[in-house]
Amino acid sequence: MPQPTFHGDPYRVLGLPPDASDSAIKRRWRELARAHHPDRAVDPAEAARLTKQMARINAAYDVLRDPERRSRIDARRRRSAEAASGFSARWAAADGDERPAGAPPPRPTRPVTARFDTSHVLHHRNAALRRSPLDGLPPLPRARVEQEPLRASDPCGPILRRSRTARPPRLPSLEEARRTELAFGKFRGRTLGEVERIEPTYIDWIARTITRDHDLVVRARVIRADMDARGIQRRVRPATPGFGERREA
Repeated sequence: MPQPTFHGDPYRVLGLPPDASDSAIKRRWRELARAHHPDRAVDPAEAARLTKQMARINAAYDVLRDPERRSRIDARRRRSAEAASGFSARWAAADGDERPAGAPPPRPTRPVTARFDTSHVLHHRNAALRRSPLDGLPPLPRARVEQEPLRASDPCGPILRRSRTARPPRLPSLEEARRTELAFGKFRGRTLGEVERIEPTYIDWIARTITRDHDLVVRARVIRADMDARGIQRRVRPATPGFGERREA
């Protein structure tokens, strides 16, 4: 089982010199145990403080009464003392005068040679860059500034820039609309021309209700416009309750 590590100097905790004998260490531990025993406390706060201090004293005593652990502590103290004395000697030799031994001086910090003003490069978010490529020249006109690419505004895709002179999309002809075949409903497998002759109100229902098939809706509306132009009377088909609504699983 690995032994617990003691952090610090056990000689300083017990108040003993490094060359103290085993009997002196044991006698000092008994004195400290009588003086700092938690049973001597009169309140809980004092008892907690004495308990922590007594645990520290016991840990230092366990280190010094073990010959192997004490030898490691003594070797570590000798190495620290030799390193400190060697550094003091080098420091005194480099300066050419006698200096007292002690802690080494702090390392020199990196000097601050200059400070740069970067406030002119501040760029607010989503602001257009209109600075000139060369200092001293006027800013570029807005038309020559490279604009940010268009972003997606909906899950279906990016925004498409529409020109004012763009032509509207071509509508299918009446014959193309009548040849469109249905893939759902009670008229599945029939064309819109056949549905127009059998039940014209079904064409109105497709043009008014269906939203997922854009091409089918456009063809149904072409046929509906033709029926309106010919003056075909049709009754209003009531909407099916709940049709087209997303149902929760």
